[in-house]
Amino acid sequence: MNFKFHPIALTELEDAISYYNHLNPSLSLEFLEEFYSSIQRILQFPYAWMKFSESCRRCLLTRFPYGIIYQFSDDTIIIIAVMQVNRKPNYWEKRI
Repeated sequence: MNFKFHPIALTELEDAISYYNHLNPSLSLEFLEEFYSSIQRILQFPYAWMKFSESCRRCLLTRFPYGIIYQFSDDTIIIIAVMQVNRKPNYWEKRI
């Protein structure tokens, strides 16, 4: 299975990395490691996380306040949003 980013989701990921890098460069690496570890779990078990809308699911990161909103079909996971969980919850819905 493969994955790809919605362009705005990629920007959200870059913004999160930049934020944590500003706080502490090692923290940004830890965030990235946890993010990609979560992506690997999604790729292995795409149905494992709760439905967040009719067509999307959300995987929460453990240590950081972020969720990965994704859709999937056949062999591709599409990352719709890299959502900071304390933001407005449905801001990303116009992307689908």
